[in-house]
Amino acid sequence: MSYEIIIQALWLVLPAYVANASALLVGGGTPIDFGKKWKDGRRILGDGKTWQGLFAGAFVGMTAGFGFSIVAIYANKSEFAFLGLSDFGHFPLMIPLIFSICFGALAGDIIESFFKRRVGKNRGEDWIPFDQLDFILGVLFFSFLMGSFLHVLGLTHENWFFESFSLWHIIVLLAVTPFFHLFANFVHKKSKS
Repeated sequence: MSYEIIIQALWLVLPAYVANASALLVGGGTPIDFGKKWKDGRRILGDGKTWQGLFAGAFVGMTAGFGFSIVAIYANKSEFAFLGLSDFGHFPLMIPLIFSICFGALAGDIIESFFKRRVGKNRGEDWIPFDQLDFILGVLFFSFLMGSFLHVLGLTHENWFFESFSLWHIIVLLAVTPFFHLFANFVHKKSKS
């Protein structure tokens, strides 16, 4: 495996990392579950998953993704072309594709929170490895759905997901993301103290 694969893999999910971090930083407000409890007596999601975090995180992640798309277009015409950075399908396809990456990251985190509450874990309590992989699995699932949808509509010649994510890219993301997540949590906890 080459370093280009690692760079490409991380590049593909940079909008997701931005969306996930932004949801945490600009979240707050009304919880997605509106404070309701599930039939087990525990919160459905908890106070950490808010509408403000969902929408603001997706918006900031998409904005960053559009910027990354432009950077990739110029990089692929320069001496950095050997990196093969994704431009997320060019305009206008980059809009639904980047949305699927950002929304997928946040949806994966929300779905994981539902199951985390069901097993009795509280907000902020570690649930390894699910806390570390939830948003990457969401990215992969939702970008696969969007790539397939655009392909079925005839808007792409190939499914963008399969063009962009090789098995090696997925392995890199599943291996590297837990370390990024643990490091980000460490920094976040230190900044609070």
